[in-house]
Amino acid sequence: MNDDHKSLNPDFTRRVFLGTALAATGFAMAAEPVEAQVITTDEMGLKAGPVMIGALPAYVARPATGGALPTVLVVQEIFGVHEHIRDICRRLAKLGYLAIAPELYFRQGDPTAFKDVQALLKELVSKVPDSQVMADLDSCAAWAAANGGDANKLAITGFCWGGRVTWLYAAHNPKLKAGIAWYGRLVGEASANNPQHPVDVAAGLKAPVLGLYGGADQGIPQDTVERMRTALKAAKVKTEIVVYTDAPHAFHADYRASYRAMPAQAGWARMVDWLKVNLA
Repeated sequence: MNDDHKSLNPDFTRRVFLGTALAATGFAMAAEPVEAQVITTDEMGLKAGPVMIGALPAYVARPATGGALPTVLVVQEIFGVHEHIRDICRRLAKLGYLAIAPELYFRQGDPTAFKDVQALLKELVSKVPDSQVMADLDSCAAWAAANGGDANKLAITGFCWGGRVTWLYAAHNPKLKAGIAWYGRLVGEASANNPQHPVDVAAGLKAPVLGLYGGADQGIPQDTVERMRTALKAAKVKTEIVVYTDAPHAFHADYRASYRAMPAQAGWARMVDWLKVNLA
């Protein structure tokens, strides 16, 4: 188990958000309650805002100048593309990436309309087919390549629900160069919408994947992490799973009580290094 401590992007700042403002961006249900301080990244030197990729709504952040940018697809938590996910896009844009966070539930419904997590999972998230998600991410990659992104430097990162998607996409897209999965579920029952899980596709990964997990994550038991490590031995690409011993689920989510600064910063630094090495 590893737990290293490196500096975050120096452009990060902290400011206080009012709970009412966060509720308007979909944070309230996710945070329970909203934390007083969250990390926020300004738009100085960036172009950032909503775009439509065909019928797919997305948030995009990029450096204000320059082209042939390495691209990172940013995949949401179960709560959708709220301000925390948009801020992650801006953090990546500050580092020189074209970052895209698509609204991957948009055909099935609006996650901000739900006030109960279990209802959200049952009535919305479970209805989103993996095949639809893969196709939408492909559309984002194609859009990026046609709008200033470098088609040969494509990566993906995702959190919670998006962490699982990251593993699946790394087995789906042969053009992908790197993936970083933050505490994504690794095993599960097969269903019509979710026919496979990361452990099922481990041997077929087409891009190097870094997995970042919490040792105190009650939703992702360590035996499932070990099952994934065993399955990854058959992969033909480089993989690594890092477990931060005392970190809970969602330890990177700075707007929630689950946030743990040291593993969040260490994981971010590892992600940045993974991107640099694999998108070089």
